[in-house]
Amino acid sequence: MIGGGVGAYVERHGGISAIELPQSDTKDIGRAPDSVAGIAATALPSVVTIHVSGGGSAGTGTGFVLDTRGHILTNNHVVDAAASSGEISVTFSNGESARAKLIGRDTGYDLAVIKVSGVSGLKPLALGNSDNVRVGDPVVAIGAPFDLSNTVTSGIISAKERPITAGGEKGDGSDVSYVDALQTDAPINPGNSGGPLVDSAARVIGINSAIRAAGGGADPEGGQSGSIGLGFAIPINQGKRVAEELINTGKATHPVIGVSLDMRYTGDGARVGAKGAGGAPSVTPDGPADKAGFRSGDVITKVDGQRVHSGEELIVKIRAHRPGDTLKLTVTRDGKEQTKTLTLGSSTGA
Repeated sequence: MIGGGVGAYVERHGGISAIELPQSDTKDIGRAPDSVAGIAATALPSVVTIHVSGGGSAGTGTGFVLDTRGHILTNNHVVDAAASSGEISVTFSNGESARAKLIGRDTGYDLAVIKVSGVSGLKPLALGNSDNVRVGDPVVAIGAPFDLSNTVTSGIISAKERPITAGGEKGDGSDVSYVDALQTDAPINPGNSGGPLVDSAARVIGINSAIRAAGGGADPEGGQSGSIGLGFAIPINQGKRVAEELINTGKATHPVIGVSLDMRYTGDGARVGAKGAGGAPSVTPDGPADKAGFRSGDVITKVDGQRVHSGEELIVKIRAHRPGDTLKLTVTRDGKEQTKTLTLGSSTGA
């Protein structure tokens, strides 16, 4: 009977000793540099979580190190609360924190540069070339969605040159940003703003800036809405130029054609208005458009052969270039189409 009882126990429990479950070797097998894990390992030390307070509000965003002098690039809407007074602090991936000061910001591009001092071992994140990006390229987004720092998500570039506008909460248009954006399906959520979108070589190709919420348009924060796979990033080629100007002068320049647009026009294209602000001429005297022969009522339908369907889209396409660039604009006047060449002028943004 005793033997039978022991046999039954062994059969049911596999033995009388403690059970140890099999497990694979715990030795780190390493990761390929172009894998998501490899990209994250390279980029994370250069990414910071930004906490901002001021003006009775507080918020969280992301940024990344530009140089060993302590300059960090982020979105303007991330640091906006501290623009006049307030505090900005950054936390690195290793947990180290530091105070930061605002160097310059621009609402039109929704970009800002802050700077930390007295921090050693800063690792700048390599900048790529957003002109080389192709639809379908794999990308990785790094940030602090909902204040969850060091969060890594992955996806692809799902579209390029996606014209979006964001902001405008002030109601006067002074805080509207115009972006010819990279679109990605990598999950981006509130708190990712200002963080890097990197390629398979861990080079920044965009600055994550807006998401498409399920119930509305592109939004810098998207309220508390989650990702639906439609995120937008400012191309790094634009971000690099603006960052350099903010660091060197505190201001960024905007390319202009020298016209006032009729933003209430509902037809296809962007129509030059009848009058500018305060009754000024709609075509700036001696400006780029005036020299190229533009008139009030002209409807601009293409920029370098690319269709534009509204005044907002025209501004986005113009902002994607630099002052001094030469553009060909297709114009409809009195039912006839013509092409005009002009050199972009410059204005200083807010």
